[in-house]
Amino acid sequence: MAFLFENLRLPGLVLVHTTISKDERGFFMETYKRSVFAQNGISDEFVQDNHSRSTQGVLRGLHYQTAPAAQGKLVRVVEGVIWDVAVDIRPASPTFRQWYGIELSQESGLMLYLPPGFAHGFVTLSKQAQFLYKCTAEFNPACEGGYCWNDASLGIEWPLTDVRISPKDAALPTMEAAK
Repeated sequence: MAFLFENLRLPGLVLVHTTISKDERGFFMETYKRSVFAQNGISDEFVQDNHSRSTQGVLRGLHYQTAPAAQGKLVRVVEGVIWDVAVDIRPASPTFRQWYGIELSQESGLMLYLPPGFAHGFVTLSKQAQFLYKCTAEFNPACEGGYCWNDASLGIEWPLTDVRISPKDAALPTMEAAK
């Protein structure tokens, strides 16, 4: 089987293990198969793909979109290594305000599925990283939001604290200030 689906401690968050076939020519891996994902509880329709490249120490996030354009995401690294973080921002969830972090890399082939209702961010650990993600809703500036990456009330354990962020991300509020 090309995929193994691991439900994580935050409801709805799924770690997707891929099968990478390597030989002297390179490698091959499936990264998405709608029928298999649906059989494993991820039946979302992905409508937008994004690709970013970042250098070491760049932190992007924590970003989310609200209804009617709330986004689920399937994220993976195609070059390099990142520390990826998902924060449950669903007020009715028993894990509201809890976070999950994991290292994603081209070597591991791991992918993370985040359903709508999670804020997302990552920091680049390698010299450079390329990051791909599929989204269940198109980007809508009227629905975008975010929280500051180092919100003390969340207690996210980032592996780097000397990071570079965009002016837009530097202006993001804490969860408490955003209420």
